Amino acid sequence: MGLRRFIFVLSLVLLLNTIESRINTILGSSPMEKAPTVLNVGKFGARGDGFSDDTEAFVSAWKTACASSAPLTLLVPGGKTYRLKPIIFLGPCNSSISIAVEGTILASGKISDWDKANRRSWIMFNKVNGLKLTGGGTIDGNGHVWWKVSCKVDSSRPCRGAPTALTFQTCEEVSVSDLKFKNSQQMHATVSDCKGVRLSGLSISAPAESPNTDGIHVSGSTDVKISDCVIRTGDDCISIVSGSRFITASSIVCGPGHGISIGSLGANGAEDTVSDVLVDTVQLEGSTNGVRIKTWQGGKGYAKNITFRNVVMDNVKNPIIIDQNYCDSAVPCREQKSAVAVSNVAYKNIKGTTANKVAMEFDCSHTVPCRGITLEDVNLVTASGVAAMGFCKNVYISKSGTVVPSTCS
Repeated sequence: MGLRRFIFVLSLVLLLNTIESRINTILGSSPMEKAPTVLNVGKFGARGDGFSDDTEAFVSAWKTACASSAPLTLLVPGGKTYRLKPIIFLGPCNSSISIAVEGTILASGKISDWDKANRRSWIMFNKVNGLKLTGGGTIDGNGHVWWKVSCKVDSSRPCRGAPTALTFQTCEEVSVSDLKFKNSQQMHATVSDCKGVRLSGLSISAPAESPNTDGIHVSGSTDVKISDCVIRTGDDCISIVSGSRFITASSIVCGPGHGISIGSLGANGAEDTVSDVLVDTVQLEGSTNGVRIKTWQGGKGYAKNITFRNVVMDNVKNPIIIDQNYCDSAVPCREQKSAVAVSNVAYKNIKGTTANKVAMEFDCSHTVPCRGITLEDVNLVTASGVAAMGFCKNVYISKSGTVVPSTCS
């Protein structure tokens, strides 16, 4: 090759590299970047036959993924059932991780497997940031084993906690979507001390009589968005408790169960706080409660800046309720002066039918009354056609638009 030709070819190669580099910059990618590596849990010894213990295989797969400097996808293949004992996926990790659950993850059926583990947790992600959990598969808590020994089912047994199926503890920027949860031992999914969590497209189910099987429980967390979920369990569809703020739940179908609850707050004299909550576009079907705020006497703190809007009730026993005298105890709770303050709560465009005569109940504290309660375009009637009633005690209410029932006893 002559010198001129060599120089021409070299110049052409450099020009093409420059053009490629500029294109990659515009598209936001690098020529060295590759599609995320997929790690199949089967490669680490997971059998997925529904009987073998696959816990250690999942732990090994997680350690490999967490140690990687490049983004990885951990695959739980479809068509198989992976049985797991209590397990913790611990971070922080070197890069973001996606988990594609396409098959079924099934809890061990032996309660004794929790003897040396945290009894309140089955699958836990701790200090994991940037996680994406999806795949269309199922997380099955095998809850029947636990429910039959619950004191709420068999009063002769001692009251002991049972595991939450999926727990996120001290995590940030987590996304959970397109999964099915069923028959959790107790709560199905808990978000605790987290920031920036997105839960969407989830189907959560357990029998109506299953004890304490909340759908999604939010505690001590900020910036949590729950959307497009169908939740049919034996307890609260969504429960939001102390330390939580800037929480949104939208496009939710709920029922049976106990509805959507803020609280309980203030148990045993605790100082609890919840604020800036929006519950928007919800359909409640045959639930014990609709939208509820519940606090214990003797507590401190506040529940404030809360909006419930665009809610449809279908045969709900207690559609709208604020209960500052909540008492989930076998022994009657004595009256106390202090209470968690409830203020700036708005109910907008709430419609449908109640299974009880009382459609709205505001049972507030004598010393710390409920303030800034607003009702706008509320229309709740009994399914039988009898006029519904309201109960109001120690509450300051303002109304606009049509409000039915219009009066309080």
